[in-house]
Amino acid sequence: MRGFRSFFWVLLLIFPVLGMGQTFELPEGKKFQKIKFQLVNNLIILPIEVNGTELSFMLDSGVNQPILFNITDQDSIQINNVSEIKIRGLGEGESIKALSSRGNTFTLKNIENRKQLLYVVIDKSLNFSTSLGIPVHGIIGYDLFRDFVVDINYATRTMKFYDPKFYTYKKDKRSETLPMTIHRRKAYLDANVLVDDVDDIPVHLLIDTGSTDAIWLFEDDEIGIPEAHYDDFLGKGLSGNIFGKRTKVNSIQIGSFILKDAKAAFPDTRSFASIKNFGNRNGSIGGEVLKRFNIVFDYPNRKVTLRKNNMFKSPFHYNLSGITLQHDGVRMVSQRLSSGHGVVKSDDSSFGNVQILFQDRTRLSLVPEIIVSGIRAGSPAETAGLREGDVILAVNGKSVHKYKIQEIIQMLDEKKGKRIKVLIERYNRDLLFSFVLEDLFKHKKP
Repeated sequence: MRGFRSFFWVLLLIFPVLGMGQTFELPEGKKFQKIKFQLVNNLIILPIEVNGTELSFMLDSGVNQPILFNITDQDSIQINNVSEIKIRGLGEGESIKALSSRGNTFTLKNIENRKQLLYVVIDKSLNFSTSLGIPVHGIIGYDLFRDFVVDINYATRTMKFYDPKFYTYKKDKRSETLPMTIHRRKAYLDANVLVDDVDDIPVHLLIDTGSTDAIWLFEDDEIGIPEAHYDDFLGKGLSGNIFGKRTKVNSIQIGSFILKDAKAAFPDTRSFASIKNFGNRNGSIGGEVLKRFNIVFDYPNRKVTLRKNNMFKSPFHYNLSGITLQHDGVRMVSQRLSSGHGVVKSDDSSFGNVQILFQDRTRLSLVPEIIVSGIRAGSPAETAGLREGDVILAVNGKSVHKYKIQEIIQMLDEKKGKRIKVLIERYNRDLLFSFVLEDLFKHKKP
């Protein structure tokens, strides 16, 4: 299956760290900086200025240094002191060329680093924006976590970066502070998983805010793949696609917090060819678990504090339809307007920025084109006859250009047993397909 699954983006990069840059700093005397962020598909998106140009970065605790990508001819960004290198990450492909740039100024409101090391990847296939539905220009991780106590409130979509000298732990019976390991600039947490009703298995997991998935596990002598599973495309790494087995485990326990019937995946080991030694790592924990807590990351003191929020008991999301979507340019739609007087105004930004209004009160608008970028083999959508490249026009009678891509995905995967009707365009013909969302595990042994 080609294309990108918007739910499972992963970028864990493996390359040498070329020295330590100057740290991020708050203005003198300021104790913390509060930042608003977007939460899209369990991913945290931050506004960061790079040498004076505001860009959007995903906060990814699985990366060593900031990575810049998805730069187009419409972007004007100055980068300093450039040299060419090769980098490699997860996936089944080869290493790719990139640029290393020193001495860049990164600004996040009042937080600033004037000597930031930056990598630039010139690869059009590495693009989150088409699947997430918003511009994303890069990823940043360790350098921000290293210099602050980072308080992430997933519920309010805000985070605070504290100067460690001024942060005070509060006594709260609903919170739990756990030890956290930092190894090679990445954070790890101990947990327990219950698989197929076998005894709880202790696991050592990478904390990965850059993964939209719940939990990844590596198969070994102790951790086996549950019988109830199916083959799936898990995401795209820097070095190619990542495939594996999609399943669920009886429970994940982190400290005293227990998540039951939790979604899990076992990635194919070929996707990790770039990692020579996992040490005692058993997998990773991603955004679909992390968002259920408000979290304080204290890298300087090797501690993490968890407090469950109102998303703690939310059901885990599965791709029931088997469809993967992405933006693919724009298309033109027409709308017949109701009669009235004066200038026609619309507060519906979903119609796009380019609109033509004719005297007969017909409006033509350029809107994002949503296409099927991949379909899981044997899924309801594939069985019904949908194909990669189909242009999605409507889901259950709702025109998709009025919705964000994540809202369209929710329509397609709403709940088991729901009938979905999808209107598509294929070779200039409109076709209607219908299918029922099935329990992905109902034909599997318990």
